[in-house]
Amino acid sequence: MGARSKARKRALDVLYEADLRGSDPRTTLQERLAQADPPIAAYAVELVEGVIAHRSRIDELIAQHAVDWSIERMPLVDRNILRIGAYELLWANDIPDGVAVSEAVELTRSLSGDQSPAFVNGLLARLLELKAAILAEPELDQASAELPEELEDVDRAPGVGGEDTPADELLGQSVRLGVVDHGE
Repeated sequence: MGARSKARKRALDVLYEADLRGSDPRTTLQERLAQADPPIAAYAVELVEGVIAHRSRIDELIAQHAVDWSIERMPLVDRNILRIGAYELLWANDIPDGVAVSEAVELTRSLSGDQSPAFVNGLLARLLELKAAILAEPELDQASAELPEELEDVDRAPGVGGEDTPADELLGQSVRLGVVDHGE
C-alpha cells in the first residue's frame, strides 16, 4: 500500500471515529496528532481538514446524488469514504480524477460490504460527470452568510421591503440565498 493510500486510510479512521462518537473531527484529529500512535501523515491531515472545510457542500452533493439512500442511513464507513473521495475529486487539484475514484472504491472494497464498492463508484462517477458545473457554483456557507443590505431593514420599513422594493424581488433574492424568514 502506497503512502497516499495509507494516508487516506488514516484520514478515514479519524473521520469515522469522529462520526461514530458524534464529535468534531477537528478535535479527533488533534487528539490523534497528539497521540502520534500510529502517526498521522501530512496528507491524512490535509484530507481531514479538506473534508471539514467543504463538508456541508460534500454532504449536500452526496445526499443529492445518492439514489435511494439518505446520507444519515449510509454506513459510516461508506459515508466517510465518499466524503474523502468527493474532496479529492473536487478540491484536491494534484490528484487525478481517476485516482480519487479508484482509491475510494478500493478503500470501500477492503472495509465495507459487498454492494458498497459499486455504490461508491457510481456516486463518485456521477460527481465526476458534474464536476465542472459543481465547481462553477459558488459555495455558500449558510453559517456565515449575510443578508444583502436591502434585506436587513425589512422589519423597520413599511411593507415587505419598503416602498421602493418589490416583494417578489426580495423573495427571489431570499430564495437564491436559501434564506426564508417566516416571521417566527
